[in-house]
Amino acid sequence: MSTMNRINNFSLNYAFLDNYSDINKQLINGLELFINDVSTRKTHEFFGRYENIYIDTDKIAELSLVLDAVINYSAQILNYPASELKAGLWFNVMAPGDKTTLHKHDDDDELLSAVYYVEIAENSGFLKLEKGPIKSEVTPQEGMFVFFPPNMPHEVTENLSQQRRVSLGINIGPISSPDD
Repeated sequence: MSTMNRINNFSLNYAFLDNYSDINKQLINGLELFINDVSTRKTHEFFGRYENIYIDTDKIAELSLVLDAVINYSAQILNYPASELKAGLWFNVMAPGDKTTLHKHDDDDELLSAVYYVEIAENSGFLKLEKGPIKSEVTPQEGMFVFFPPNMPHEVTENLSQQRRVSLGINIGPISSPDD
């Protein structure tokens, strides 16, 4: 794991996954293999595009490496035991011209949200986050995680490149107790 950094005293942290180039290649291979599989769940259809594409870790082993890193980074950010955290993720594929509208991830028991960048082209969109009147814009880089509060409104600007952009959306929460 690389060092964690904070962005502009804003509630954002970022880090880079070690060996991300090889991992990202495998993530892309798995995405291409399973994106049209009947068992692949897709949600949040807007303008003919599913924003959330769920592929199980048993189909793409490298997803487990991303999840392990997410849990470890999240434990540091939250000052919370890693053994008591869980994370879920989904692919987000943005073709040229696609964008993601302003939204939040505070629907359930989320403690933290994140994005991990898998395949990024120049001008493929920025992550824009808001905290009241303060706004921040993040330029994505392959292998980069950005962590932010789940109740922080955020959006992704239009993909102005001629290539797709692939990222993983991630939510982190507590492992439920056996009594729940």
